[in-house]
Amino acid sequence: MRLKRRTFLRGVLQGTAVSVGLPVLDAMMDRTGRAFADGSVPPKRFVLWFWGNGVRRAHWTPIGEGVDWMPRSEMAPLVADGLRPYVAPVSGFEIKTATHPHHSGMTGMLTGARYHLIGPTRDTIVSTFAQPSIDQVVADHFAADPECVTPYRSLEVGICRFRGTDEGTTFQHLSHNGPNNVNASEYAPIRVYNRLFGMPGDAQIDGARRSVLDAVLGDITSLQGRVGARDRVRLEQHFESVRALEQRLSASAATCTRPDIPNPNYPDVEGNEQIREKNAVMSELVAMALACDLTRVASVLFSTAGAGTRYWMVGAQNSFHQICHDERAGGAEPQPTVHAATIFKMEQLAVFLQRLRATPDGEGNLLDNTLVLGTTELSEGYTHSNDEFPIIMAGRAAGAFNPGRHYRSNNRRNTSDVLLTVLRAMGDMRPSFGTAEGTTTTPIGELLS
Repeated sequence: MRLKRRTFLRGVLQGTAVSVGLPVLDAMMDRTGRAFADGSVPPKRFVLWFWGNGVRRAHWTPIGEGVDWMPRSEMAPLVADGLRPYVAPVSGFEIKTATHPHHSGMTGMLTGARYHLIGPTRDTIVSTFAQPSIDQVVADHFAADPECVTPYRSLEVGICRFRGTDEGTTFQHLSHNGPNNVNASEYAPIRVYNRLFGMPGDAQIDGARRSVLDAVLGDITSLQGRVGARDRVRLEQHFESVRALEQRLSASAATCTRPDIPNPNYPDVEGNEQIREKNAVMSELVAMALACDLTRVASVLFSTAGAGTRYWMVGAQNSFHQICHDERAGGAEPQPTVHAATIFKMEQLAVFLQRLRATPDGEGNLLDNTLVLGTTELSEGYTHSNDEFPIIMAGRAAGAFNPGRHYRSNNRRNTSDVLLTVLRAMGDMRPSFGTAEGTTTTPIGELLS
Protein backbone atom coordinates (compact mmCIF):
# COMPACT_ATOMS: atom_id res chain seq x y z
CA MET A 1 0.00 0.00 0.00
CA ARG A 2 0.99 3.65 -0.34
CA LEU A 3 0.33 6.34 2.24
CA LYS A 4 0.40 10.12 1.84
CA ARG A 5 3.12 11.86 3.86
CA ARG A 6 0.55 13.85 5.81
CA THR A 7 -1.53 10.92 7.05
CA PHE A 8 -3.20 11.37 10.42
CA LEU A 9 -5.07 8.87 12.59
CA ARG A 10 -8.22 10.53 13.87
CA GLY A 11 -10.72 9.83 16.63
CA VAL A 12 -12.81 11.38 19.38
CA LEU A 13 -11.77 11.58 23.04
CA GLN A 14 -14.44 12.68 25.51
CA GLY A 15 -16.26 14.57 22.79
CA THR A 16 -13.12 16.24 21.40
CA ALA A 17 -11.65 15.41 17.99
CA VAL A 18 -8.03 14.28 18.33
CA SER A 19 -5.39 13.25 15.81
CA VAL A 20 -2.10 11.39 15.86
CA GLY A 21 0.55 12.22 13.28
CA LEU A 22 2.73 9.48 11.82
CA PRO A 23 6.50 9.27 11.36
CA VAL A 24 7.99 8.63 7.94
CA LEU A 25 7.12 5.08 6.86
CA ASP A 26 8.29 2.91 3.98
CA ALA A 27 4.71 3.04 2.70
CA MET A 28 5.17 6.78 2.12
CA MET A 29 8.39 6.42 0.13
CA ASP A 30 9.19 5.60 -3.50
CA ARG A 31 11.01 2.42 -4.50
CA THR A 32 14.44 3.95 -3.76
CA GLY A 33 13.49 4.80 -0.19
CA ARG A 34 15.05 8.27 -0.55
CA ALA A 35 12.01 10.25 -1.69
CA PHE A 36 8.30 10.25 -1.03
CA ALA A 37 6.00 8.52 -3.46
CA ASP A 38 4.97 11.89 -4.91
CA GLY A 39 8.61 12.66 -5.75
CA SER A 40 9.29 15.03 -2.85
CA VAL A 41 12.19 14.45 -0.46
CA PRO A 42 12.09 14.36 3.37
CA PRO A 43 11.59 17.95 4.54
CA LYS A 44 14.15 20.18 6.17
CA ARG A 45 13.49 21.46 9.67
CA PHE A 46 14.94 24.30 11.71
CA VAL A 47 15.23 24.66 15.48
CA LEU A 48 16.45 27.69 17.45
CA TRP A 49 17.78 26.66 20.92
CA PHE A 50 18.62 29.56 23.24
CA TRP A 51 20.21 29.88 26.68
CA GLY A 52 20.76 33.12 28.59
CA ASN A 53 23.85 35.04 29.72
CA GLY A 54 26.70 33.53 27.79
CA VAL A 55 29.55 31.16 28.62
CA ARG A 56 33.11 31.18 30.01
CA ARG A 57 35.17 31.80 26.89
CA ALA A 58 38.28 30.21 28.34
CA HIS A 59 36.36 26.95 28.67
CA TRP A 60 34.24 27.29 25.53
CA THR A 61 36.20 28.24 22.39
CA PRO A 62 37.44 25.01 20.75
CA ILE A 63 41.07 24.13 20.19
CA GLY A 64 42.02 23.91 16.51
CA GLU A 65 39.96 24.50 13.39
CA GLY A 66 38.35 22.46 10.67
CA VAL A 67 37.68 18.76 11.24
CA ASP A 68 40.57 18.36 13.70
CA TRP A 69 39.10 20.60 16.39
CA MET A 70 38.96 19.59 20.04
CA PRO A 71 36.25 20.76 22.45
CA ARG A 72 37.00 22.49 25.71
CA SER A 73 35.11 21.43 28.82
CA GLU A 74 31.96 23.54 28.36
CA MET A 75 31.43 22.24 24.84
CA ALA A 76 32.41 18.64 25.61
CA PRO A 77 28.81 17.41 26.21
CA LEU A 78 27.95 18.34 22.63
CA VAL A 79 30.38 15.85 21.12
CA ALA A 80 29.63 12.89 23.39
CA ASP A 81 27.88 9.67 22.37
CA GLY A 82 28.19 10.05 18.62
CA LEU A 83 27.13 13.70 18.30
CA ARG A 84 30.47 15.05 17.06
CA PRO A 85 29.82 14.43 13.32
CA TYR A 86 26.65 16.51 13.62
CA VAL A 87 28.11 19.53 15.45
CA ALA A 88 29.76 22.62 13.99
CA PRO A 89 31.04 25.21 16.50
CA VAL A 90 31.32 28.72 15.07
CA SER A 91 33.67 31.17 16.82
CA GLY A 92 35.31 34.58 16.41
CA PHE A 93 32.09 36.34 15.33
CA GLU A 94 30.83 39.67 16.65
CA ILE A 95 27.52 41.53 16.97
CA LYS A 96 27.95 44.54 14.66
CA THR A 97 24.89 46.37 15.95
CA ALA A 98 26.03 46.35 19.60
CA THR A 99 25.11 49.35 21.75
CA HIS A 100 23.53 47.85 24.88
CA PRO A 101 24.88 44.35 25.64
CA HIS A 102 21.94 42.08 26.55
CA HIS A 103 19.53 43.85 24.21
CA SER A 104 22.02 44.22 21.35
CA GLY A 105 23.21 40.65 21.64
CA MET A 106 19.72 39.20 21.69
CA THR A 107 18.44 41.10 18.65
CA GLY A 108 21.71 41.20 16.73
CA MET A 109 22.24 37.45 16.97
CA LEU A 110 18.63 36.56 16.18
CA THR A 111 17.59 39.24 13.67
CA GLY A 112 20.72 40.82 12.19
CA ALA A 113 19.39 44.17 13.37
CA ARG A 114 19.51 46.55 16.33
CA TYR A 115 16.77 46.37 18.95
CA HIS A 116 13.74 48.69 18.88
CA LEU A 117 14.00 51.08 21.83
CA ILE A 118 10.84 51.56 23.91
CA GLY A 119 12.31 53.75 26.65
CA PRO A 120 14.32 53.80 29.89
CA THR A 121 13.79 51.85 33.10
CA ARG A 122 15.90 52.07 36.26
CA ASP A 123 19.53 52.26 35.04
CA THR A 124 18.83 50.44 31.76
CA ILE A 125 16.34 50.33 28.88
CA VAL A 126 13.14 48.69 27.67
CA SER A 127 13.36 47.17 24.20
CA THR A 128 11.71 44.80 21.75
CA PHE A 129 12.76 43.18 18.48
CA ALA A 130 12.73 45.55 15.51
CA GLN A 131 12.67 42.64 13.05
CA PRO A 132 11.40 39.03 13.04
CA SER A 133 13.63 36.47 14.75
CA ILE A 134 15.41 33.93 12.56
CA ASP A 135 12.95 31.12 13.38
CA GLN A 136 10.09 33.21 11.97
CA VAL A 137 12.10 34.20 8.90
CA VAL A 138 12.58 30.49 8.19
CA ALA A 139 8.88 29.87 8.90
CA ASP A 140 7.98 32.58 6.38
CA HIS A 141 10.17 30.88 3.79
CA PHE A 142 8.52 27.51 4.37
CA ALA A 143 5.04 29.05 4.36
CA ALA A 144 5.67 30.48 0.90
CA ASP A 145 6.10 26.94 -0.46
CA PRO A 146 2.70 25.49 -1.45
CA GLU A 147 4.11 22.00 -0.81
CA CYS A 148 4.87 22.87 2.81
CA VAL A 149 1.51 22.66 4.55
CA THR A 150 1.80 21.77 8.22
CA PRO A 151 -0.78 22.11 11.01
CA TYR A 152 1.47 24.54 12.88
CA ARG A 153 3.59 27.25 11.33
CA SER A 154 6.01 27.03 14.26
CA LEU A 155 6.22 25.61 17.76
CA GLU A 156 7.61 27.54 20.73
CA VAL A 157 8.49 25.93 24.06
CA GLY A 158 10.22 27.12 27.23
CA ILE A 159 12.16 25.17 29.84
CA CYS A 160 13.48 27.21 32.81
CA ARG A 161 10.77 29.31 34.40
CA PHE A 162 10.51 32.95 33.40
CA ARG A 163 11.53 34.98 36.46
CA GLY A 164 10.22 38.41 35.48
CA THR A 165 11.76 41.58 34.11
CA ASP A 166 10.86 45.14 33.22
CA GLU A 167 13.19 45.39 30.21
CA GLY A 168 10.70 44.53 27.48
CA THR A 169 9.97 41.57 25.23
CA THR A 170 13.69 41.26 24.40
CA PHE A 171 14.16 39.89 27.93
CA GLN A 172 10.89 37.98 28.07
CA HIS A 173 10.55 36.06 24.82
CA LEU A 174 12.58 34.36 22.09
CA SER A 175 10.39 34.15 18.98
CA HIS A 176 9.31 37.51 17.56
CA ASN A 177 7.33 38.58 14.49
CA GLY A 178 8.34 42.21 14.96
CA PRO A 179 8.10 44.98 17.58
CA ASN A 180 6.10 43.82 20.63
CA ASN A 181 4.67 40.98 18.52
CA VAL A 182 5.80 37.71 20.09
CA ASN A 183 5.17 34.00 19.79
CA ALA A 184 5.15 33.18 23.48
CA SER A 185 6.87 29.98 24.58
CA GLU A 186 4.71 27.35 26.27
CA TYR A 187 6.29 26.19 29.52
CA ALA A 188 3.81 23.44 30.41
CA PRO A 189 4.47 20.09 28.69
CA ILE A 190 0.83 19.05 29.05
CA ARG A 191 -0.27 22.08 27.02
CA VAL A 192 2.29 21.34 24.29
CA TYR A 193 1.04 17.76 24.20
CA ASN A 194 -2.57 18.90 24.01
CA ARG A 195 -1.78 21.30 21.20
CA LEU A 196 -0.03 18.63 19.14
CA PHE A 197 -2.88 16.14 19.53
CA GLY A 198 -5.77 18.57 19.26
CA MET A 199 -6.98 18.26 22.86
CA PRO A 200 -8.45 21.17 24.87
CA GLY A 201 -5.80 23.39 26.38
CA ASP A 202 -6.73 22.59 29.98
CA ALA A 203 -7.16 18.83 29.51
CA GLN A 204 -5.27 16.59 31.90
CA ILE A 205 -4.16 13.09 30.92
CA ASP A 206 -5.19 10.20 33.13
CA GLY A 207 -3.02 7.34 31.92
CA ALA A 208 -5.23 4.72 33.53
CA ARG A 209 -8.45 5.85 31.88
CA ARG A 210 -7.88 7.70 28.64
CA SER A 211 -5.38 8.15 25.86
CA VAL A 212 -5.36 9.62 22.39
CA LEU A 213 -4.22 6.18 21.22
CA ASP A 214 -7.41 4.64 22.58
CA ALA A 215 -9.38 7.23 20.60
CA VAL A 216 -7.70 6.22 17.32
CA LEU A 217 -7.41 2.50 18.07
CA GLY A 218 -9.54 1.56 15.07
CA ASP A 219 -7.27 3.44 12.68
CA ILE A 220 -4.16 1.95 14.33
CA THR A 221 -5.42 -1.62 13.94
CA SER A 222 -6.41 -1.06 10.32
CA LEU A 223 -3.11 0.59 9.41
CA GLN A 224 -0.93 -2.05 11.08
CA GLY A 225 -2.70 -4.74 9.10
CA ARG A 226 -1.90 -3.09 5.78
CA VAL A 227 1.76 -2.01 6.03
CA GLY A 228 4.97 -4.02 5.81
CA ALA A 229 6.90 -5.57 8.66
CA ARG A 230 9.41 -2.74 9.05
CA ASP A 231 6.64 -0.15 9.12
CA ARG A 232 4.78 -2.15 11.76
CA VAL A 233 7.87 -2.02 13.98
CA ARG A 234 8.25 1.72 13.43
CA LEU A 235 4.58 2.33 14.16
CA GLU A 236 4.80 0.28 17.33
CA GLN A 237 7.81 2.31 18.48
CA HIS A 238 6.00 5.55 17.67
CA PHE A 239 2.88 4.57 19.59
CA GLU A 240 4.98 3.37 22.54
CA SER A 241 6.63 6.81 22.62
CA VAL A 242 3.22 8.51 22.66
CA ARG A 243 2.00 6.22 25.44
CA ALA A 244 5.18 6.77 27.49
CA LEU A 245 4.74 10.54 27.18
CA GLU A 246 1.15 10.27 28.35
CA GLN A 247 2.16 8.21 31.36
CA ARG A 248 4.94 10.63 32.33
CA LEU A 249 2.65 13.64 32.04
CA SER A 250 -0.09 11.82 33.93
CA ALA A 251 2.23 10.91 36.79
CA SER A 252 3.57 14.45 36.95
CA ALA A 253 0.10 16.00 36.93
CA ALA A 254 -0.97 13.72 39.79
CA THR A 255 1.72 15.20 42.06
CA CYS A 256 0.92 18.82 41.25
CA THR A 257 0.09 20.88 44.32
CA ARG A 258 0.89 24.33 42.92
CA PRO A 259 -1.56 25.04 40.05
CA ASP A 260 -0.66 28.73 40.08
CA ILE A 261 2.95 28.23 38.90
CA PRO A 262 3.74 28.59 35.17
CA ASN A 263 4.44 24.86 34.69
CA PRO A 264 1.84 22.77 36.56
CA ASN A 265 3.25 19.49 35.24
CA TYR A 266 6.65 19.68 36.89
CA PRO A 267 6.24 21.53 40.19
CA ASP A 268 9.26 22.52 42.23
CA VAL A 269 10.70 19.88 44.53
CA GLU A 270 11.83 21.40 47.83
CA GLY A 271 11.96 24.78 46.09
CA ASN A 272 14.03 23.54 43.12
CA GLU A 273 12.94 23.53 39.47
CA GLN A 274 12.87 20.14 37.75
CA ILE A 275 14.91 21.45 34.84
CA ARG A 276 16.31 18.12 33.65
CA GLU A 277 12.86 16.53 33.64
CA LYS A 278 11.20 19.42 31.81
CA ASN A 279 13.97 19.55 29.22
CA ALA A 280 13.74 15.81 28.55
CA VAL A 281 9.97 15.76 27.99
CA MET A 282 9.98 18.97 25.93
CA SER A 283 12.75 17.51 23.77
CA GLU A 284 10.55 14.48 23.09
CA LEU A 285 7.56 16.64 22.26
CA VAL A 286 9.48 18.86 19.84
CA ALA A 287 11.04 15.82 18.17
CA MET A 288 7.60 14.24 17.79
CA ALA A 289 6.17 17.43 16.28
CA LEU A 290 8.99 17.60 13.72
CA ALA A 291 8.99 13.88 12.90
CA CYS A 292 5.23 13.82 12.33
CA ASP A 293 5.42 16.96 10.13
CA LEU A 294 3.17 18.88 12.50
CA THR A 295 5.61 21.76 12.07
CA ARG A 296 9.01 22.34 10.49
CA VAL A 297 10.16 25.19 12.72
CA ALA A 298 10.58 25.20 16.49
CA SER A 299 12.23 27.36 19.12
CA VAL A 300 13.38 26.23 22.55
CA LEU A 301 13.83 29.02 25.12
CA PHE A 302 15.93 27.11 27.63
CA SER A 303 16.45 30.26 29.72
CA THR A 304 15.70 33.90 28.98
CA ALA A 305 18.15 36.72 28.32
CA GLY A 306 19.59 37.82 31.63
CA ALA A 307 19.05 34.29 32.93
CA GLY A 308 17.27 34.53 36.27
CA THR A 309 17.44 30.75 36.61
CA ARG A 310 19.07 29.26 39.72
CA TYR A 311 21.05 26.18 38.77
CA TRP A 312 20.70 24.49 42.12
CA MET A 313 22.04 21.17 40.81
CA VAL A 314 25.55 22.68 40.57
CA GLY A 315 25.34 24.39 43.95
CA ALA A 316 24.12 27.82 42.84
CA GLN A 317 22.52 29.83 45.63
CA ASN A 318 21.44 32.69 43.40
CA SER A 319 20.37 33.38 39.81
CA PHE A 320 22.82 32.69 37.02
CA HIS A 321 22.94 36.39 36.14
CA GLN A 322 23.82 37.30 39.70
CA ILE A 323 26.51 34.68 40.19
CA CYS A 324 28.19 35.83 36.96
CA HIS A 325 28.81 39.09 38.84
CA ASP A 326 29.25 37.70 42.35
CA GLU A 327 31.94 35.20 41.43
CA ARG A 328 33.82 37.90 39.54
CA ALA A 329 33.75 40.33 42.47
CA GLY A 330 37.23 40.79 43.93
CA GLY A 331 38.81 39.13 40.91
CA ALA A 332 37.62 35.63 41.78
CA GLU A 333 38.43 33.12 39.05
CA PRO A 334 37.64 30.80 37.39
CA GLN A 335 33.97 31.35 38.36
CA PRO A 336 33.40 27.69 39.25
CA THR A 337 29.60 27.86 39.62
CA VAL A 338 29.18 29.77 36.35
CA HIS A 339 31.40 27.19 34.67
CA ALA A 340 29.49 24.23 36.12
CA ALA A 341 26.12 25.77 35.21
CA THR A 342 27.26 26.29 31.61
CA ILE A 343 28.31 22.65 31.36
CA PHE A 344 24.87 21.68 32.70
CA LYS A 345 23.15 23.78 30.02
CA MET A 346 25.18 22.17 27.26
CA GLU A 347 24.28 18.75 28.67
CA GLN A 348 20.63 19.75 28.19
CA LEU A 349 21.25 20.87 24.62
CA ALA A 350 22.95 17.50 24.06
CA VAL A 351 19.82 15.76 25.36
CA PHE A 352 17.80 17.59 22.72
CA LEU A 353 20.25 16.76 19.93
CA GLN A 354 20.36 13.11 20.99
CA ARG A 355 16.55 12.96 20.91
CA LEU A 356 16.58 14.21 17.31
CA ARG A 357 19.34 11.74 16.44
CA ALA A 358 17.38 8.85 17.99
CA THR A 359 14.22 9.66 16.01
CA PRO A 360 14.01 7.82 12.64
CA ASP A 361 13.27 10.02 9.64
CA GLY A 362 13.26 8.51 6.17
CA GLU A 363 16.44 6.53 5.64
CA GLY A 364 18.22 8.44 8.40
CA ASN A 365 17.27 10.29 11.54
CA LEU A 366 15.71 13.62 12.40
CA LEU A 367 19.06 15.31 13.03
CA ASP A 368 20.09 14.36 9.49
CA ASN A 369 17.24 16.50 8.16
CA THR A 370 17.32 19.33 10.72
CA LEU A 371 19.52 22.35 11.34
CA VAL A 372 19.77 23.49 14.97
CA LEU A 373 21.15 26.91 15.87
CA GLY A 374 22.19 27.15 19.52
CA THR A 375 23.20 30.53 20.93
CA THR A 376 22.83 33.12 23.69
CA GLU A 377 22.78 36.93 24.02
CA LEU A 378 26.24 37.56 25.48
CA SER A 379 29.70 36.16 25.25
CA GLU A 380 30.82 36.49 28.89
CA GLY A 381 28.18 37.21 31.50
CA TYR A 382 30.31 39.35 33.79
CA THR A 383 31.81 41.50 31.00
CA HIS A 384 28.58 41.74 28.98
CA SER A 385 30.68 41.31 25.83
CA ASN A 386 29.24 40.97 22.32
CA ASP A 387 32.39 39.73 20.58
CA GLU A 388 33.68 36.14 20.38
CA PHE A 389 30.03 35.12 20.32
CA PRO A 390 29.02 31.59 21.45
CA ILE A 391 27.40 29.79 18.51
CA ILE A 392 26.67 26.10 17.94
CA MET A 393 25.22 24.76 14.70
CA ALA A 394 24.18 21.11 14.49
CA GLY A 395 22.50 18.74 12.05
CA ARG A 396 22.80 18.15 8.33
CA ALA A 397 19.69 19.95 7.00
CA ALA A 398 18.97 17.11 4.56
CA GLY A 399 22.48 17.39 3.13
CA ALA A 400 22.54 21.19 2.79
CA PHE A 401 24.72 21.75 5.89
CA ASN A 402 28.24 20.43 6.40
CA PRO A 403 28.87 19.85 10.15
CA GLY A 404 31.65 18.04 12.00
CA ARG A 405 34.08 20.97 11.80
CA HIS A 406 34.93 24.11 13.77
CA TYR A 407 34.70 27.29 11.73
CA ARG A 408 36.64 30.20 13.23
CA SER A 409 36.72 33.77 11.99
CA ASN A 410 39.99 35.56 12.63
CA ASN A 411 38.67 38.95 11.52
CA ARG A 412 35.57 39.30 13.75
CA ARG A 413 32.98 38.39 11.14
CA ASN A 414 29.39 39.57 11.43
CA THR A 415 27.07 37.20 13.33
CA SER A 416 24.52 37.91 10.58
CA ASP A 417 26.70 35.69 8.38
CA VAL A 418 25.50 32.78 10.53
CA LEU A 419 21.87 33.73 9.97
CA LEU A 420 22.35 33.96 6.21
CA THR A 421 24.01 30.53 6.38
CA VAL A 422 20.92 29.17 8.13
CA LEU A 423 18.67 30.61 5.44
CA ARG A 424 20.77 29.20 2.59
CA ALA A 425 20.75 25.76 4.23
CA MET A 426 16.96 25.98 4.48
CA GLY A 427 16.71 26.76 0.76
CA ASP A 428 16.15 30.52 1.10
CA MET A 429 18.55 32.02 -1.45
CA ARG A 430 18.06 35.70 -0.66
CA PRO A 431 21.24 37.69 -1.45
CA SER A 432 21.50 39.50 1.89
CA PHE A 433 20.21 39.58 5.43
CA GLY A 434 20.11 42.10 8.28
CA THR A 435 19.87 45.87 8.48
CA ALA A 436 22.36 48.74 8.84
CA GLU A 437 25.64 47.52 10.41
CA GLY A 438 24.10 44.06 10.73
CA THR A 439 23.68 43.60 6.98
CA THR A 440 25.57 40.76 5.32
CA THR A 441 25.87 39.20 1.89
CA THR A 442 28.34 36.49 2.92
CA PRO A 443 27.16 33.16 4.32
CA ILE A 444 29.76 30.74 5.69
CA GLY A 445 30.45 28.81 2.51
CA GLU A 446 32.62 26.24 4.27
CA LEU A 447 29.56 25.00 6.20
CA LEU A 448 27.24 24.73 3.22
CA SER A 449 27.16 21.64 1.02
